[in-house]
Amino acid sequence: MAIAKAERLMNLALCLLGTRRPLSKRELRESIEAYLEAGSDDSFNRMFERDKDDLRELGLVIATVENLDGEVGYLARRDSNRLPPITLDAEEAAALGLAAKVWQQARLAGAASGALQKLRAAGLPEDVDPYEAHGALEPRIPVHEAAFEPLMLACRDRRPVVFDYRKASAAHPETRHVEPWALECWRGHWYLAGWDRDRGAERVFRLSRITGRVRSRGTGFTVSVPDVVTVRETVAGWAGEIADRSALIRLRAGAGYPLRAKATEVRELGDGWDELEIPYGHGLDAWLVEFGPDVVVLEPAELRADVVDRLRAVAKG
Repeated sequence: MAIAKAERLMNLALCLLGTRRPLSKRELRESIEAYLEAGSDDSFNRMFERDKDDLRELGLVIATVENLDGEVGYLARRDSNRLPPITLDAEEAAALGLAAKVWQQARLAGAASGALQKLRAAGLPEDVDPYEAHGALEPRIPVHEAAFEPLMLACRDRRPVVFDYRKASAAHPETRHVEPWALECWRGHWYLAGWDRDRGAERVFRLSRITGRVRSRGTGFTVSVPDVVTVRETVAGWAGEIADRSALIRLRAGAGYPLRAKATEVRELGDGWDELEIPYGHGLDAWLVEFGPDVVVLEPAELRADVVDRLRAVAKG
């Protein structure tokens, strides 16, 4: 939902939960700024009825009674809207703490900190640090990309977006029209999965390759969001981690440490070069191109040809 509507629903919920007596529509309109700006009575009535239905759909129990003046009033009794006590084991506390770390550099850092304080009040032991519940090393999820926050909001609101994206094999970015589904962090990088309208297919985008500003475009998706969005599996396939073959490459000494970490065998060739055997799967050619002149593909021939084609495309650009 749009941020303005979410704020209006929150204000209405707070009014209904905070009152000790039923409030009429007139009183609610005078208490909530968005309702005062609604214009005509008909516009306000339609907005209020939609908001009331939305809150009930979200689980808020709203009672309808007559107040002392004989008007129809509304309130949400606290005893009818109280959640059961929250109990968290060590793994759950660690997971929630790690989720809060996502916001350490984002605009919602204050909200995340407040949520953790509420979790402590709900039963999380004071002497348990949810960031370090499983050892001395503190996990971190970086959120440096400017595209993260607008894409997160677009995923939440089911809102199509437009952005300029530079592929690993391209010298210049191109515009992409995307229906965003989900964001996921994999090995220190954030990825967006969604429906690429121009290509008519599911695509995964690395946020660090998005250039410029993410813009919203219209409302509503043209395709259904899958129940399971396989971001990590797709990226792992790019990286050659879902592999059924081996590739033989030459790698400049002191370069390409991610490739060395994947290698099943490394042989020193001398003259500043090493020979590596690495798992070979879909998308390895795009990954190898990122290492530029530090990598030479020896075999298989089709992988070598793919890498050469990508390098030529970059050179022509």
